[in-house]
Amino acid sequence: MAFTNLLLSVFAIYHFLSTVGLPLHNHHLSLDSSDILSVSSDFGAMTHSPPLAVLRPSSALSIASLILSSFTSPIPFTVSARGHGHSINGQAQTSDGVVVAMMTSSTSPVDVSPENLYVDVWGGRLWIEVLEETLKFGLAPKSWTDYLYLTVGGTLSNAGISGQAFNYGPQISNVYELDVVTGKGEILTCSEEENSELFHGVLGGLGQFGIITRARIALEPAPQRVRWIRVLYSNFTDFTRDQEKLISLQGSPSSDKFDYVEGFVIVDEGLINNWRSSFFSPSNPVKLHSLGTNNGGVLYCLEMTKNYAKSTAHVIDQEVEELLKKLNYIPATEFTSDLPYIDFLDRVHKAELKMRAKNLWDVPHPWLNLFVPGSRIAEFDRGVFRGILGHNTSGPILIYPMNKNKWDERTSVVTPKEEVFYLVAFLRSALDSGDETQMLDHLSRQNDEILRFCDEAGIKAKQYLPHYKTQEEWKVHFGDKWENSLRGRESLIQRVYLAQAKKSFSSQTLVTCDTL
Repeated sequence: MAFTNLLLSVFAIYHFLSTVGLPLHNHHLSLDSSDILSVSSDFGAMTHSPPLAVLRPSSALSIASLILSSFTSPIPFTVSARGHGHSINGQAQTSDGVVVAMMTSSTSPVDVSPENLYVDVWGGRLWIEVLEETLKFGLAPKSWTDYLYLTVGGTLSNAGISGQAFNYGPQISNVYELDVVTGKGEILTCSEEENSELFHGVLGGLGQFGIITRARIALEPAPQRVRWIRVLYSNFTDFTRDQEKLISLQGSPSSDKFDYVEGFVIVDEGLINNWRSSFFSPSNPVKLHSLGTNNGGVLYCLEMTKNYAKSTAHVIDQEVEELLKKLNYIPATEFTSDLPYIDFLDRVHKAELKMRAKNLWDVPHPWLNLFVPGSRIAEFDRGVFRGILGHNTSGPILIYPMNKNKWDERTSVVTPKEEVFYLVAFLRSALDSGDETQMLDHLSRQNDEILRFCDEAGIKAKQYLPHYKTQEEWKVHFGDKWENSLRGRESLIQRVYLAQAKKSFSSQTLVTCDTL
């Protein structure tokens, strides 16, 4: 039966070519093996799923025609939107349908409106491309992800977070308008005022309510330079207290707060050097024991930035000094750097280039991203950072708090029910190095152990970039939102297709978009 349905899906795709009234070259629907191979895996590198075909859209109409063909077919095929392929668990893949390669329309314009402080951009554009265009007008989006080589539609389908989220909210809190291709093949414009249910459903909706083809993003005057500061803690309570103190200043004048607040955990014995956490000079290596910590070898790094213009450079030292006086970090562990704004935002890409040069980038990435309630973060530290992890990790572990009041509860994103919650991101790489603690199986088992610990301890953590295999698991993830919001949005999903239930929380034709 499954084979029969596969053949019918293939037939439906070929039928699409002859019924939509447009020739093949206008749709750029490819059955070429090299094109199919290029979208068969993702950044996670843990799943491989070749589609039946690849659509390289010339416009939103191309995507709408494809989906309409599936919608009207007796046996619909699945459609998955893929941006830069940074999903972890194959969310941007499909084995019995078509992958829409959104980045192939990257020649679409980035339309900046300096007078209205917004930019209109194709959903498959990279954020680095958006930044480069808006900076020509002295403007920039307000909220970011740490890595800019992600697509606009991909991050908006998840949330889009970084150290600015405490102040501006996630990227989805800074969107004015969207164009969306729905599961019925319609192209709809949506906003707070127009098709608002679709607007809020799509934002953070994991691609399940439609494919974002255009987004109107809020802009602000761009800073020119960034003062980047990092300090170390051995006491977790001091570390989290200071982080929460800094994000509570979100309503203060710019001179009295930092513009970016993040942190990370250092659990490895030995050198404090890593592609994401290297802040001491390699020529002057520092070891954990040299810092006098009695915290079981675990340290915590707090990083902050102050944005400024060249005209205000004379006051930046004093502003930073006043803010640092309020913090209780280990003396003499302060490290400061000063760099152009774009260089700071693009810092992870520079690290990527170094990793690629060492053949350490295209490896499996068993990442785990959690939103942890602020009231339980100390328990998480004891059980995970100083418990499960031991003294071994295979990549950065980010930890920083956010203010819930900067998140719109009408969107599809699920966060803990507390005013302050933490992102804890295990951004690890699996290496076939002979060291068991760096291998994929070990790291995957450790992720399961962390989730099991949270469950048994009653820590109601929520996965960011979630991946579940059953609808029951999705119900638990969404909690009250399942009945109160998501079930009510089923009218947005025009056709049910069960083959992709492992990827979709409502089991509909569209599967999830590109993730971080």
